[in-house]
Amino acid sequence: MNQASMTVSDVIAAHFDALTRAEKQLAGSLLDNYPVSGLGSITTVAENAGVSTPTVARMVQKLGFRGFPDFQARLHHELEATLSNPIAKHDRWAANAPGTHILNRFADAIMTNLRQTLAQMETADFDRVAALLADRRRTIYIIGGRITKALADYLFTHLQVIRPSVTQISANPSSWPHYVLNMQAGDVLVIFDIRRYEQEMETLARAARERGVVIVLFTDPWASPVAKAAAHVFRVHIEAPSAWDSSVVTLFIVEALIEAVQSSGWAETSDRLKTLEGLFEASRLFRKPRQEAPGKT
Repeated sequence: MNQASMTVSDVIAAHFDALTRAEKQLAGSLLDNYPVSGLGSITTVAENAGVSTPTVARMVQKLGFRGFPDFQARLHHELEATLSNPIAKHDRWAANAPGTHILNRFADAIMTNLRQTLAQMETADFDRVAALLADRRRTIYIIGGRITKALADYLFTHLQVIRPSVTQISANPSSWPHYVLNMQAGDVLVIFDIRRYEQEMETLARAARERGVVIVLFTDPWASPVAKAAAHVFRVHIEAPSAWDSSVVTLFIVEALIEAVQSSGWAETSDRLKTLEGLFEASRLFRKPRQEAPGKT
């Protein structure tokens, strides 16, 4: 993938095996409180990592940056992107909007997001998450934020039909300890957290991980702080010509996971669907097509 489309943390990860011992120590320090840990002076960054200033200079060049100022400029750009509020995002898009219809601009942006997201995603990682969600021995917990709650609702609604033991966590943080209390080692917690990241999500993730829960995170290219506790991270491209981030590609991955889980245990899922349809019928939840009396046209 083109390095220009990668985050600094992606670049570090891609080069990590080629780094010296001191450079790996520096990389670990940078990633520990990313991206803030790389925003001090070169001397401060070196001291915080316990390495020399020349080590910092050598490593950033090894990563493909022209020097430390270029390295920091990329970090500042990432930080600005993660903190952008809806007004700032709208103004940025409006200033550069091409003279085409909004439908075309949105389509171009979404297709770019999809290509970039799939280019970064390993199918093996997707398959591992699908296997976790399909494992009936594990209880699945799902939570979303202020905007991403809609995605969490969507995943929960489908998974609770496909398999048993699926719980949606309330958005109220004061209730979270009750959910964590019931979590067992090996259970799965799916978290949706995109910029602007919600502080309580990291607290929930840490508490769940301490109980041995496997955390799956849906986030953006800059990565929520929850990523530090997550075993599996989907970093989805979300830019759109709008004041709001796009959820289209995230929903695409969610729907693909739903199908993968459904297919892996279709015999059980089919039985559950038949039972559910019977319950719908008994409750008269859905309106039936009106039938004409015999002989009428």
